[in-house]
Amino acid sequence: MSNVFKIAILPGDGIGPEIMNQAIKVLNKVKYYLNINIITNEYLVGGSAIDTYGEALPKKTLLGCEESNAILFGSVGGPKWDYLPLNKRPEKNSLLKLRKHFNLFINLRPAYIYKNLYMLSPLKKNILDKGFNILCIRELTGGIYFGNPNGRKGTGINEYAFDTEIYYRFEIERIAHMAFNFALQRNKTICSIDKANVLNTSIMWREILKNLSHKYSQVKLNFMYIDNAVMQLMKNPSQFDVILSTNLFGDIISDQCAMITGSIGNLPSASLNNKFFGLYEPAGGSAPDIAGKNIANPIAQILSLSMLIEYSLKNKNISKKIENAIEQVLNLGYRTKDLFTNQSNEIIVTTEDMGTLITEYIT
Repeated sequence: MSNVFKIAILPGDGIGPEIMNQAIKVLNKVKYYLNINIITNEYLVGGSAIDTYGEALPKKTLLGCEESNAILFGSVGGPKWDYLPLNKRPEKNSLLKLRKHFNLFINLRPAYIYKNLYMLSPLKKNILDKGFNILCIRELTGGIYFGNPNGRKGTGINEYAFDTEIYYRFEIERIAHMAFNFALQRNKTICSIDKANVLNTSIMWREILKNLSHKYSQVKLNFMYIDNAVMQLMKNPSQFDVILSTNLFGDIISDQCAMITGSIGNLPSASLNNKFFGLYEPAGGSAPDIAGKNIANPIAQILSLSMLIEYSLKNKNISKKIENAIEQVLNLGYRTKDLFTNQSNEIIVTTEDMGTLITEYIT
């Protein structure tokens, strides 16, 4: 690795800039431990870029990302831009374009719960007591979101809409290899989610995984239909280690993984290509209704930075320091508004305060 590492900072819209500021605090604290010169450059993206440049992903922003080693992304979109046609809105015209441009075909979303946040989870305590630590791996650049043809045709009662689910063998093989390798670093179990009783793409997906599994004899490979998987996640999430899924099913099941932890505001994600160039972002949205109120939860953004340090900077030790600091702050009872459960030891703090506290506890 070069002795200079460049990070493109894309705060985005809504609460994006507020929570990004807290991640920058943490980065400024830990970069002296990393023994590498880290340079950050900030660029507009999403709705804020539309307001300034007339497009959600300006050339200046894309060039800045191309010249960087990783992207730390906030959140984009909001009602302000809902008047635009779908293909011009901030979400589709910035984030999806970045994923496609950099071939970020693998999305990682970890899901675990802090013991002192059990009250926030919809799951019963006897289920939570078993614990769970899930890595949801979602294929990100193929499938129904990118398939052609798609559109609307016809008129009147005969008008119809259509989308195409398409997967190429190389798309399935490359994410499968990544998933097997991640499983080898964890508990050596993969549950692949599909709908092979109905969909041709799922039948092919399942066949390819079975064939590749012979190269990874240490990993136990299971299959589950998506409808059963969402039930099992509620019933017994501890049975899962690595979950692998297509783009559409991964979109669904990764959000359910988020919800059982109690707050999507605590969950980060990483989108990577085969060179581990990554875009790191919180799992939640831009939350424009609370933007500017200094009450947003910055933990997911800070943990997204932690994932950047782990996967792109290859430094698990510093990543773990950040995770430990967050756990310490939560153990002391500090909560942003979304995490408050009215327990006697809880103290409501602002976005700024939470970022400062986490930074202070990194040692």
